[in-house]
Amino acid sequence: MIYQGNAVSVQLLDDGIAELKFDLQGESVNKFNQETVEDLGKAVEAVKTNSDIKGLIVTSGKGVFIVGADITEFTDMFKLPEDEIASWCLKSNEVFNALEDLDIPKVAAVNGIALGGGLELCLAADFRVLSEKAQVGLPEVKLGLYPGFGGTVRLPRVIGVDNAVEWIAAGGQHKADKALSVGVADAVVAHDELQNAAIDLVKQCLAGKIDFRAKRAEKLEPLKLPPMENMMAFQTCTAMVMGQAGKNYPAPVAAVNAMQKHAGMNRKEAQEVEAKGFAKVAKSPQATCMVGLFLADQQVKKVNGKTAKASKEINQAAVLGAGIMGGGIAFQSASKGTPIIMKDIADKALDLGMSEASKLLTKRVDRKKMKPAKMAQVLSSIRPTLNYGDFANVNVVVEAVVENQKVKQSVLAEVEDKVTEGTVLASNTSTISITKLAEALKRPQDFAGMHFFNPVHMMPLVEVIRGEKTSDETVGTLVAYAQKMGKTPIVVNDCPGFLVNRVLFPYFGGFGMLMRDGADFQAVDKVMQKFGWPMGPAYLMDVVGIDTGVHAAEVMAEGYPERMQYDFKDASTVMFENDRYGQKNGVGFYKYELDKKGKTKKVVDESTYELIKPHVADSKEFDAEEIIARMMIPMCTETVRCLEDNIVGSAAEADMAMIYGIGFPPFRGGPLRYIDSVGVKEFVALCDKYAHLGGIYEAPQMLKDMASKGESFFA
Repeated sequence: MIYQGNAVSVQLLDDGIAELKFDLQGESVNKFNQETVEDLGKAVEAVKTNSDIKGLIVTSGKGVFIVGADITEFTDMFKLPEDEIASWCLKSNEVFNALEDLDIPKVAAVNGIALGGGLELCLAADFRVLSEKAQVGLPEVKLGLYPGFGGTVRLPRVIGVDNAVEWIAAGGQHKADKALSVGVADAVVAHDELQNAAIDLVKQCLAGKIDFRAKRAEKLEPLKLPPMENMMAFQTCTAMVMGQAGKNYPAPVAAVNAMQKHAGMNRKEAQEVEAKGFAKVAKSPQATCMVGLFLADQQVKKVNGKTAKASKEINQAAVLGAGIMGGGIAFQSASKGTPIIMKDIADKALDLGMSEASKLLTKRVDRKKMKPAKMAQVLSSIRPTLNYGDFANVNVVVEAVVENQKVKQSVLAEVEDKVTEGTVLASNTSTISITKLAEALKRPQDFAGMHFFNPVHMMPLVEVIRGEKTSDETVGTLVAYAQKMGKTPIVVNDCPGFLVNRVLFPYFGGFGMLMRDGADFQAVDKVMQKFGWPMGPAYLMDVVGIDTGVHAAEVMAEGYPERMQYDFKDASTVMFENDRYGQKNGVGFYKYELDKKGKTKKVVDESTYELIKPHVADSKEFDAEEIIARMMIPMCTETVRCLEDNIVGSAAEADMAMIYGIGFPPFRGGPLRYIDSVGVKEFVALCDKYAHLGGIYEAPQMLKDMASKGESFFA
């Protein structure tokens, strides 16, 4: 052994070729934490001073190559001044440069995932051979950052400006064949031939068949483009990236600007530009929120992993109710490998459910994301039925019938008698108490809520709702089932609205008050979209369904009368009373028509203003700051109350539920991280400013206590 560290080792193979292997001890994956970077530096120095080494392959001792930087170190790192963050980048680059500068042929043998710093390390090698199973990419923009270990410098010099911009600004993860087609990979081989192929490439270099020094030299010099072509290429790319990213996500544009700025520089100068720009985006509020979001997502996965350990075996599922929701659940379960029985009381409903599943599968086939044979396999694993004949073998049953307590209790009691003892039952309800539904059951410990969001195939969140008598095993089983379906489950305790709807309806309440006071719903929609929401509140109500919203608002008012019982007629109630339910029947706050491509588009409907006129004040213009405050305070304070009431287990889980469930702007990190960004003390002051409007604007005691102690949700 030439060198042995905790993360990197070097040993001499045959014919003067050495293997530098990443194998971070105590971790399931390789990642670039500070220890690994230091270890790599020592390993490279050992190679440099060993005259027996004529060539080098870089490998991994794990199932992945290197997943990237250790994100957990970013939180403290990014609190440093910009110049210190830039110095950290340059120090890491010195190690990568030392590897690149070794005057021997170097081949990275990529066996699995190589992302971020993992791919940047591969770019420092002279060549890259990928296993057919490998996937590579530079996803830093998804954290509000851009590559800081030489990625913006080396990648355009290896694959050209256009391809480099696409890879860095989009932050995608690419399969081996894609990497080969653009030049990131020099070869793709069968997985079990990877090491031999890498060694063979080193031997070809040593035999003089391939000029490895010329390959290295390209990365040390300015981009080989005439100045005018260089300018034109970057101008085109910048405009495209700016249009796609939008101003709420500055990192992609910052990456392109850095590449343009250092295009005419050598490696040393270019990396200094990269490091300076990286430090700037690292200090942005977007990076703070998006790094925090990544860490919150990891925390949720960890919590779910522990919860799912209590799961029963899940080999066969069933769904009761074959409407749009039931069909969506059946599709999701079957497409992810769990066969499912879909039961209803009418053939027509079963046809609708199968049609829904077939439609979703056909779209995947049309988009080349699924082969017809796979579609047939998935469809065959959905069994429509009018009876309970095969329910004795079912492990999990999801009830998805109409949102009516008596109907749901009747259906659940009926199916409980048809399944074996220990089968887990779940209700896909958005408003009805799980504890109340359980009153109709003999085995309430085997029952919980499993709230899917519509459309099921697109929305990543599933709320798993624990009733008063729900067992840990039942919760664990539903968490495991949601994970098998490719969803992110968040476990919450039973209360009116559970978590997501309980938090969403104060937001709608704030909207109703704004309209009552004379705000234009279109103006509010525009401000909130600019704030970062995928759609404004009026449009969102139309999409959800105003009839659904009015029903849920009644549940909220009954559950939280001190906050959510209003003394005025809400505009959404006016829409409901005039049979304007939103997209589902073509008219709500907006009208819905088909465009030339047959897609639904919203158009302004002046009659909306006439309908609400008797119930609102004279038209008044509100500035954006007040609209944002009056919309966001109710949502954020109710999220705090859910944490305070132990409805949700942690701030991370609460924020992720809002991101995944209702499209809270990711670059703002979630309601609780948004409070942190404003400042807890400052947010309490904002609550006090608007407290006269009603209970939904009052600061919860938990928030007041945190403000007095100088605490935050995410230290």
